[in-house]
Amino acid sequence: MARIRGMVEYIRVNEESSRSFRKALEPRIPSLHKAIRLPDTGAVPALINFVVHYVEQVADFVEAITDITHEAGIYEEIKPLLRIACDYFLNPPGIVRNPGYIGALLEEAYLAHRLLEEINDRFISQCGIPLAPLDMTRANIIAHELIGEPFANELDQAVLFSAELLLDKHRFAGKQIQQYVQQHKRNGWDKELSRWPCLTDSMDIDISFSQPRAKVTH
Repeated sequence: MARIRGMVEYIRVNEESSRSFRKALEPRIPSLHKAIRLPDTGAVPALINFVVHYVEQVADFVEAITDITHEAGIYEEIKPLLRIACDYFLNPPGIVRNPGYIGALLEEAYLAHRLLEEINDRFISQCGIPLAPLDMTRANIIAHELIGEPFANELDQAVLFSAELLLDKHRFAGKQIQQYVQQHKRNGWDKELSRWPCLTDSMDIDISFSQPRAKVTH
């Protein structure tokens, strides 16, 4: 996790000096999907903050899920899945472009978040509750748009391939998993959300499919 957090600090400093990601984003803002709700002013800084926060949340989520599952006694069953999510950062696959730049870190974060989303979805399908109370659907849609098609679709396919291989081996069965499920069906997630506020997503950028995007300034 320390290496992932180091990457977050790197992209902050690098972007402040080079402004390379800002330069790449500015001409794309008018063509972003109209469902993405940007602030009326400061659209580019908001998008950069989104990317930095999005990358940082990979470490936040993995740490939170690690602690939650350790306490529940189910970490060893979940550990291989979390390791793959981390490896998307620490040993990025060849599909990722320009390793080390903010755009590449966005792609690596997207791979990790999408895998965590697939794990959570599979857990819901099998157990009736999420593995952890995180919902990155909205953020992943925005990240998909920033990465751009068709490449974002290629990343999705890479995640689905990894998820199928991994999750076919992990059926989320066993006594401790069942105890975990029953406990959270009874008690909800208030305890976890109070201890790990990172699981409650908050962003300046929203997404809405019912209204056109307002005109924004950079």
